Amino acid sequence: MAVYDLEEQETIDDLKAWWTRWGMLVAGIVIAVAVAVVAIQGWRWWKSSQAEAAGALYSAVAAASRGEDPGKAKEAMATLADKYAGTGYAGRAALLRAKQLWNEGDKAGAKAQFTWVVDHASDDDLKQIARYRLAEALLDEKNYDEALKVLDAKHSDAYAGLYADLRGDALAAAGRREDARAAYQVALAKIDAKTAYRQFVQVKLDSMGGTTVVPAKGADAFGKALSAPPGATQQPAAKP
Repeated sequence: MAVYDLEEQETIDDLKAWWTRWGMLVAGIVIAVAVAVVAIQGWRWWKSSQAEAAGALYSAVAAASRGEDPGKAKEAMATLADKYAGTGYAGRAALLRAKQLWNEGDKAGAKAQFTWVVDHASDDDLKQIARYRLAEALLDEKNYDEALKVLDAKHSDAYAGLYADLRGDALAAAGRREDARAAYQVALAKIDAKTAYRQFVQVKLDSMGGTTVVPAKGADAFGKALSAPPGATQQPAAKP
């Protein structure tokens, strides 16, 4: 028994020595891992709750755009912009809200929503669509210089044809025919030849004394963007 007691004591002493040397480090690692797991789970829960709340507010704005309880749209949009600006719902709701305000005759309010999307939306496609529609609104007001400034902003090649076409409209309206012709030629080079929209741009170029332009390679992306179904995040319309 004495032998076993001695062996047990040596084992205990070894464990004590090991713990004295490494115990705090091990404990620190265990605590760090536990905190990380809790943090990740908390983050996922927070993101989920954010998306759920933002989705409910988006639904309120969408319902208002259909004429259902329009009074809630202003409050819902304000909450989205204030508390959930980083969610995809906020940018989409702002575009819907802009359309509603435009139809109500509040053009300044609509432009403010477009500008908010450009400045704050988390989705780059939403920003580019909002920038395009803001330029449309400025063109409608005959504010050609400001519209051109908006269209000069950096945008992806998928929207290059659409931006160039609207740029041509602004230049033509401003009486700058040569520049308008050049813009329409750029638009035709970027737009997929299979889209019906391209024929519309060709008509405008013809009216300026231009010629047919062969679309460049890589124009399909624009064609897909153009052919997307209408809605808050898709096809830009003739007016905001």
